[in-house]
Amino acid sequence: MADAHRDRAANEYWGRDGLGQAILDALVASGKDLDALTVDDLAPLDHFHGGGKAATERLARLADFPPDTHVLDVGGGVGGPARTLVAQFGCRVTLVDPTESYVAAGALLTERMGLAGRLAHRIGSGLDLPFADGTFDAVWTQNSGMNIADKERLYAEFYRVLRPGGRLAIQEPMAGPVQPILFPVMWARDASTSFLRSPAEMRAIIVAAGFRARAWDDVTAETTPTSGSAPAHTIQKLVMGDWLTAMSEPGRRNADERRLVLVQAVFDRL
Repeated sequence: MADAHRDRAANEYWGRDGLGQAILDALVASGKDLDALTVDDLAPLDHFHGGGKAATERLARLADFPPDTHVLDVGGGVGGPARTLVAQFGCRVTLVDPTESYVAAGALLTERMGLAGRLAHRIGSGLDLPFADGTFDAVWTQNSGMNIADKERLYAEFYRVLRPGGRLAIQEPMAGPVQPILFPVMWARDASTSFLRSPAEMRAIIVAAGFRARAWDDVTAETTPTSGSAPAHTIQKLVMGDWLTAMSEPGRRNADERRLVLVQAVFDRL
């Protein structure tokens, strides 16, 4: 019952009817050819996380997946990182996300780009992954755990679906040394739905779940937006609408005042 309530709440907060068509319309408005789309064309409209596509590429280089690695992307949204892993890094990807409109929009975009043979989109929760033990070579997640309180269960699920020796690649906002964080933020309008742990706590949870660290990088400075021109059409604007303006100042202060840090890390499953 609690899991069903959580997934309904996620769909109510994040979900947007007609999102796939809205993304296609925004691509047309920005001058893109819908019959010749590239991952770079889509990037402003399908990377819904700090640092955008550049951060995805950085994490992929850090993870150093061998060719044809089968990756599970947990909380993958509309699929920007997953399509990047397929198109640029030669991976096969299965994406799960609890937000139905994101899964539908992502499948639409993947099909249009001709990548459906190497990328599957499924509705699912990171706390109860619909896969057998040891199914995947790697688990990937970017900015997907902020609304999840039970992080111990989350990383236990990651461990379960990974084969022995498999790799875990994460990008996650964490609580900085100055607290509390200021609201609203992208994933929560107040503290009732935001569950951040400190980097030390997060690392301890992941290690306790059965992982060994390969890399742990604080990327806050390089992923914090700077003042200047931004794309006219972004996934943040499509989903958050007028709320995006209200989040701007708290977001800047959270990063500048070290209330919030962004970490990229890679682990091996023992």
